[in-house]
This record gives sequence, C-alpha cells and structure tokens, in this order.
Amino acid sequence: DGQSIQHTMSREVINFSAGPSCLPEEVLRTAQSEFLDWHGCGRSVCEVSHRGKEFTQIIEQTKADIKKVMNVPDDYVILFLVGGGTAQFAAVPMNFASPDTPADYIVSGSWSKQAAEDARPHCKVNIVATSEDSKFTTIPDRSTWKFSPDAAYVHYCDNETIYGVEFQDVPEVPAGVPLVCDMSSNLMSRYVDVSKFGMIYGGTQKNSGIAGVTIAIIRKDLLARSRPTLPSIMNYKKKAEHNSLDNTPPTFSIYMAGLVTRWIVDQGGIEEMFRRRQDKAKRVYAAIDSSNGFYTCPTERSVRSMVNIPIRIKGGDDKTEEAFLKEAEAAKMVELKGHRSVGGLRVSLYNAMSDEGVDRLVKFMDSFQKDHS
Repeated sequence: DGQSIQHTMSREVINFSAGPSCLPEEVLRTAQSEFLDWHGCGRSVCEVSHRGKEFTQIIEQTKADIKKVMNVPDDYVILFLVGGGTAQFAAVPMNFASPDTPADYIVSGSWSKQAAEDARPHCKVNIVATSEDSKFTTIPDRSTWKFSPDAAYVHYCDNETIYGVEFQDVPEVPAGVPLVCDMSSNLMSRYVDVSKFGMIYGGTQKNSGIAGVTIAIIRKDLLARSRPTLPSIMNYKKKAEHNSLDNTPPTFSIYMAGLVTRWIVDQGGIEEMFRRRQDKAKRVYAAIDSSNGFYTCPTERSVRSMVNIPIRIKGGDDKTEEAFLKEAEAAKMVELKGHRSVGGLRVSLYNAMSDEGVDRLVKFMDSFQKDHS
C-alpha cells in the first residue's frame, strides 16, 4: 500500500541464519495480510495467474523497485531465474562462452571455486588467481592475477558466505571484457556501480527475499551471445524476450522479493542498508577483537565480510563452541553454527537483522566469555 514501515523487533527468536535468512517482520505481516486475498482480487497471491493483470503488476513493480534501489541503467535487463545462484554457474558460460572460448575465474572461496568447476564443460576455464592455499582466508594478491588475452568474461564472487571474505571494491579487469559477479550474499546491502558489470546475479534468500528466485541484471548487448540451442530454462535471451514469463516462474518468491525491495526503499535505500550493516558488523568484530583471543576470526582483516562473520572459540575448541551454540539457543539466538565444511560459528548480518539482535548477541558473547574463560 506504499505506506512507510519501520523496522522493529517483536519476535523473540533472533535468526542469524546464512540463508534462508531472517526477514523484516513488517514484510512477513504484509504477506500474511495479503495471503488469502491480494489487493481485493479474491484470490491468494499464490493463486493468481503469472500472465494475469495481478501478477503483471507485482513483477513490474518489483523490477521498478530493484532498478531504483540499485540504480540500474536503461541498457540492462532484470530477470527472475530459478535454480539459485548455483544454476548460474553453468548458465553463465552456456550463454556467454563456448567450449572453445576461454573464461576467467577469480577463486576466493567455495562458491567461486564451484562456479569455475561447473563452467569447465562449457568453456576453457582459466583460474586468474586462487586463495585456496590460504584456506580461503584472504583474496589473492592482485599482482599475481593472470587474465586470458581473449576471455569471454571474468567471473568472481563478491562475498564468500562460508569463509567470510568480501571484496572491498570492484576488481579491475582487461578493457572490454564483461565482468560477471555472484552477489548472492551481499546484493542490495551496499552500493555498486552496475555499469561496471556485464552481469550481476544473486539468490534472494539472504538480503532481498526468500528462497526460490534469483535476480539477474544483464547488460542487454550480451544477450546476443545466447545460442538458440540452449535449453529454454537457461537461455537469458529468451528469458529477457518473455519478461521471465516464458514458463511459470516462482511467483510467490518474486512477490516476496518485491515486498523486501519495497521495504529497502522505505527504509532509506541501499545507503541506509550499508550504514546499518557496517555498524552491525563493527560491533561484532569489536567483540571478537577485544576478547584477548577467546574469540577469533580467521579471515584477514582487510577483506573481512560485513555480512558473514566466521568465529572460532579458543582457537577451535569444539566442546566450548558446542556449549556456545547450546547456550545461545537457550537464549533464543539460533543458526549460529558455522558451515559444515569449516566448523566453528558464523554470524550472518543481512539487511533484516536488527540492531537489537546484534546487541543481544554481543552481550551474550561477553557473558559467555566470562563464564568459560
């Protein structure tokens, strides 16, 4: 209804999940109120036809709000895709390259590594640089990067959720080579100059909605590279020609992405999301760094993520970390367990995480340290 909504915290449980993540309570309540009857149409938002006037209104408003929030230039198209960000690991080379074409990959964590591996059947993958030898605790030194002279594109992941590594700026790549970025975990949490990219993509289940849909922002001239022999579900050109409606899309996920994007607009846009995320992360890192080694973050300070913070206790004491998780859950703070591949703890601070939630966590960290030192 366009009215401004304020971000409050009345639900007792604080959800620090890395995704699907917490959502603004106001968004959940709006969805609840519209679930049985969307804007007086007599049907649930889940029941309206994806080709009907009701969903046309939903998808067009969602696109308009994404364009506004991210300042998307007119020569870009906004698509809604399925299969999560992971599906784009194969779709990107299928659309933009060929089996005989080199494509460059910067590997700074598990997701960019998987993107490169999934691309291998579809192009000649060149690893520009990798930080795997440091266990993905940093971003490779740029003096070591080796680009292909004729790459179809350069791909990287802006924020690695597992290792808590985030690029602090946009990488410089050879002139004329499209830059493709997986922004699944920091999309709409900070300003980016979209014009520097050939494509940006990201699942919405972290900062901008629920699981089920991936937002893709693609420079229109690149659509000409999509071969007609591609499967329709992976063909960016066909998706663009049909406004992402060539088959039934995940309508409810798009609707929820629209509600969250409108919430971002009403809260003050990306500038406000960025201010909040920096402040929230600063407080958690301060608690870590002032703990005299009780808590540690393995990520190099210069590339610390502002949205995913990995933590070890006593250098990786499993028993103490298990006690932390158990006591945190008793204090109604959940989903703090680190990714299964690295262990430890992980604090995710996406757009909907409240200041109050961070305050509760920081106070708990302090009291837990006093009890277990």
